[in-house]
Amino acid sequence: MAKRMFDLLVAGVALLLLSPLLLLLGLLVRLDSPGPVLFRQQRVGRHGVPFRIHKFRTMVHGAAGLSLTVGADPRITRVGAFLRRTRLDELPQLIDVLQGRMSLVGPRPELPRYVAQYPADLRERVLAVRPGITDPSSLAFIDEAELLARAADPEREYVQVILPAKLKCAADYAERASLASDLGVLWATLRRLAGGRG
Repeated sequence: MAKRMFDLLVAGVALLLLSPLLLLLGLLVRLDSPGPVLFRQQRVGRHGVPFRIHKFRTMVHGAAGLSLTVGADPRITRVGAFLRRTRLDELPQLIDVLQGRMSLVGPRPELPRYVAQYPADLRERVLAVRPGITDPSSLAFIDEAELLARAADPEREYVQVILPAKLKCAADYAERASLASDLGVLWATLRRLAGGRG
């Protein structure tokens, strides 16, 4: 209950205070390339319930290809590259937090095709909590796109190496999560972003 109240308070205040920035970023996305301002994609939420996540669009509209971002992906727009580097593309997920589909801190929500590959024991533990905007595995794999760019087969590297490591990290978080640990993850995330390690 305390975690949910904290999420509602912080997300509500953040949306209110950041509304001018959100409007500006939305305008930049619209001016930079044709297409919608927001990108919506189905992800798997708590207890395996699907939902549509919200982000600022960072790729050309209708981009096809890998669902992963690998290195300097040519599908990424100029404004999109800035948004991804600073993680500002994630700000619309504050709406998902208010709606109860996400938390500020929790395992990052995955695509259904990857969740289908979760081992049963880890699936149950990871999906027991609301997915989040940030979590320990996001910090551990903050250079994921670069790691995938160095792989001969990015999809295989993600499924066989990165995803299992992220899952273990997410499961550990889910079992030990507390308001204090969430504050620590949020602080670490803000420090990374302030230091330019988005």
